Amino acid sequence: MNGKTVLVTGGSRGIGAAIAVRLAGAGADVAITYTADETAAKEVVAAIEATGSRGFAVRADAGDAGDAAGAVDWAAQTLGRLDVLVNNAGVGVLGPLDALTPADVDRVLAVNVRGAFLAAQAAAGRMGEGGRIITIGTCMTQRVPGPGGTLYTMSKSALTGLTKALARELGGRGITANIVHPGPVDTDMNPADGPYAGPQAAMTALGRFGRPEEIAAMVAFLASEQAAYITGAEFSVDGGHAA
Repeated sequence: MNGKTVLVTGGSRGIGAAIAVRLAGAGADVAITYTADETAAKEVVAAIEATGSRGFAVRADAGDAGDAAGAVDWAAQTLGRLDVLVNNAGVGVLGPLDALTPADVDRVLAVNVRGAFLAAQAAAGRMGEGGRIITIGTCMTQRVPGPGGTLYTMSKSALTGLTKALARELGGRGITANIVHPGPVDTDMNPADGPYAGPQAAMTALGRFGRPEEIAAMVAFLASEQAAYITGAEFSVDGGHAA
């Protein structure tokens, strides 16, 4: 990744932060977006810079159409160009079907679907041959373990279609598009010692939560030159959740 430039949306915590630091450690200059926690974003930038790479952060809400595309343009200008987009920003609204409101639907689709589409659209206009668009999905697109996930699963399933269509759209330009489906991962949003952790871990073949770094490892591979012949593909990093 030496000399490459990367934007990780939602990169101030959890899986996004792990991806940003992993790619920086591989030699890439990395920009991240965040929505609220500026302190956390600055800590990730410091971790990026500690690897010897350049790091930058900007406040941007993926649910805002202007921010979703504007963050890509900002990253390309700040970094000098854009080689890799990691569409990681997302929100999860879980609950009974009859409890979900139109506002819930609008917010989840705006962030998880429209934001990812607009970021990819903007990135495609900036990337040259060898570009990478990597999107973070969810294991729930492969197996929905119980009720309460209709809205979230619908939104993330749309990203599989987006990824496959991007692969066809951009393949002739040497740009790849792939999607990674994490299983339960130990983050502040879903801690491995949280009240709902036991049943989630039991649904995996390995009987445990994943670590953000394990998702980042797959993303780093897909961003590398070794993955140049992989596009339009789905990768489950889920501890056997879908097995």
